[in-house]
Amino acid sequence: MPRAEMKPRERVMAALNLQEPDRVPLDLAQAGGDGITIIAYQNLLKHLGLPPREIKVESRLAQSAHVDEDVLRRFRIDTRRIDLGAPDGTGDTWLDDKTYRDEWGVVRTRPESSYYYDLVGSPLAEDATISAIRSYPWPDPFDPGRYRGLRERARALHEGTDYATVLQVNCAFFLRCAELRGWENWYVDLLANKKFACALMDRYLDIRLAIAGRALEECAEYVDIVFVSSDDLGMIDRPILKPELFREMVLPRIQRTFQFFENRTPAKRFFHSDGAVYPLIADLIDAGMEALNPIQVNAAGMGDTAKLKAEFGDRLAFWGAIDTGTVLPSGSPADVREEVRRRIRDLAPGGGYVLCSVHNIQPEVPPENVVAMFDSGYELGQYPLKL
Repeated sequence: MPRAEMKPRERVMAALNLQEPDRVPLDLAQAGGDGITIIAYQNLLKHLGLPPREIKVESRLAQSAHVDEDVLRRFRIDTRRIDLGAPDGTGDTWLDDKTYRDEWGVVRTRPESSYYYDLVGSPLAEDATISAIRSYPWPDPFDPGRYRGLRERARALHEGTDYATVLQVNCAFFLRCAELRGWENWYVDLLANKKFACALMDRYLDIRLAIAGRALEECAEYVDIVFVSSDDLGMIDRPILKPELFREMVLPRIQRTFQFFENRTPAKRFFHSDGAVYPLIADLIDAGMEALNPIQVNAAGMGDTAKLKAEFGDRLAFWGAIDTGTVLPSGSPADVREEVRRRIRDLAPGGGYVLCSVHNIQPEVPPENVVAMFDSGYELGQYPLKL
C-alpha cells in the first residue's frame, strides 16, 4: 500500500534521518555539484516547451544555470537553496572579456575552445611564508552585502513553502588553497612545508567559517540542510592524497568544520566530494558528515552502490549517484531509466537516498535524458519500493 503523501520538507528530512519517506526525494541545482550547465539548460527549456527567458548564471566557474521555479516544479524537486549575496566591497573583477579575478585574488580565464574557466593566476605562488599569509589582503567576511536580505529570503522559503531549504555557505578550503598557491606548489607544501600549508588552510577556513557563522546568525532557524563543503578529495582512480596524509593535514580541519556547524544548528550536514573517496568515507562520517554527494559511480570504489549502502547506510545518507560519465550523455532514455532503477534499488531501502545526477548536467546530455531521470525517479522511487 502506498505511503501517505508527504510534504517535500518532510520527505527530504525523513530520508536524511535514514527513514523511508513516501518516495525518494529529488534534487536539481539546490544543494551542491548537482546542477545543470547553461547550454544543457537552454536545451531543456526548449524541449519542455517552456517560455523563453533570460538565463541567470548560478556559477561562473562551473558555467551552471540558475534553475527557474517552473522547471523545479515540473520535475517535483523537493529542495530549495538559500544563497548569500555578493559583497559590497571587492568581488569578481573582470580583467578582459574572458578573464576575471575573484575576491580571493585568484585569476581565471576561459579559452576559446572551452566551456569553463582555467586557473591562470595564483596570488601566493611566489611566497610560501607565514608573513605572506599575515599581510595578504583577505576578503572581509562581515561585508554587509553578503547578508543583506538573507533572513527575509530564508524565512520566505521556510515559512512560505514546504520545501527543504539548503543554506549555501560552502566552507571548502583544501582545493581553494591549491588555487591560491598553484597546484604544484600546493602539493609540495603539503609534504615539504607543512607549517605553511597548515597556516594557509587555517587562515582560509577562519574566513569561511566567519561567513557561515554570520549567515547562521541571520537565518539558522529557517535552514534544514547546510552545504558544508565542496572540497573534492578524489580523482577517478584514487584519493588525491594518500589516506595517511589526508588524515594528518586535511581531516582535522574537516572535523573542525563539521563541529562548527553541529554547535550552531541542527541542520543536516551535506558534504560534496567528487571522485574515488571510498577509503575516506568512514573518516568523514566520524568527523560529522551526514550526507555525501555526488557518489561518482564511475570512480574507483564508488560504482558498487549496494556495497556502499551495506557498509555505510546505517550512518550516512547518499545524495546523487545517477551516472553523468556515460549513461546521461550517451545512453537512451531507457538506459537512464535502468540507471535510476539500479541506484534506487541499491541506495533507497530504509531511506537515506536523495536522487540527482553525479555532478552538473553537461552540455552534451540530451534533454530527453534529463526528463527520463527525474520522471523515472518519481515513478520508481515510491515506497514501499517495488524494483
